[in-house]
Amino acid sequence: MAQRLAEDLLRLSRQRNDSTGLAMGNNSLGRNLQLVGRFALSRSHLVEALASYSAIPHRAPVHQGGFHLQVSSQSLLGIALFCLGYPDQALARSNAAIAEARSLAHAPSLTTSLAIGARLLSLVGASAALAERAAQLSAVATEQGFPDEGALGTIYRGWVKVKNGDAAEGISLLRSGLAAYRATGVQMYMPHLIALLAWAYEIVGQVEEAATQLDDALQIVERTSERWFAAELNRHKGQLLLRQGDTEAAEELCRKAVSIAREQEAKLWELRVTMTLAQLRRDQGRRTEASDLLAPVYGWFTEGFDTPDLKEAKALLDELH
Repeated sequence: MAQRLAEDLLRLSRQRNDSTGLAMGNNSLGRNLQLVGRFALSRSHLVEALASYSAIPHRAPVHQGGFHLQVSSQSLLGIALFCLGYPDQALARSNAAIAEARSLAHAPSLTTSLAIGARLLSLVGASAALAERAAQLSAVATEQGFPDEGALGTIYRGWVKVKNGDAAEGISLLRSGLAAYRATGVQMYMPHLIALLAWAYEIVGQVEEAATQLDDALQIVERTSERWFAAELNRHKGQLLLRQGDTEAAEELCRKAVSIAREQEAKLWELRVTMTLAQLRRDQGRRTEASDLLAPVYGWFTEGFDTPDLKEAKALLDELH
């Protein structure tokens, strides 16, 4: 329904040559398409939103949407670019959005940009930067009384603690943050947030609990069609099955993850699941096959070589050679 409304808004705005309507319609379509995993189209609409915004005479239609269109579009574009395989451009867009939001002194836009920026850093795996961003998000959300963003701040602070070795405190924060987020009634991004808790349980060796959480997340994907993180959920479940010795089922899930990633043009998700499959082939003594799987996917990338994903892929390829 949201997508149909955004398309209607775009059509009417084109008829009336209404720059504000075009910016709002493209922003909304970009967000909706991103949630369902259509990243290339999402990027196109968000770029259009930014172009339309630049044509708005006074450039401040915050009152019509409750958020600043340039800040929102830049933030969301960061997520799309990351999933499409452009992590450096993604981080640049996210940082620009947060800087713009700070200069505007518009609390909802700043909180949103910090929340989306924290999500991006959690995906990138930049724990130090995420710790700072999550603390900023929690502070602003608490000060302004935004419960959903406050819950997100708690979740990301918990994830940082898990990554830094304080698993007990981290899991406690993740659980309380998820409970607070659910209590707001918001359902968007729940699969990704649950996956963070599942990873935390896996880290402390609670594999069954991790699998239960992932099953919950996958059920939400089926119910809501929020598929942007579906490839990662299937990959992660496949890794859990590998730990439990069920290689056949694990490979099936990883192949499903590859299929989803390719359908979504999500090169970052494709790289991750290809690494998982390459590691499996290596462990089976099939090193040439492992290298042949990973090399072309890694070779596609033109940036992001300082990010954990690209570093791990390069290390694995060097090992296989």
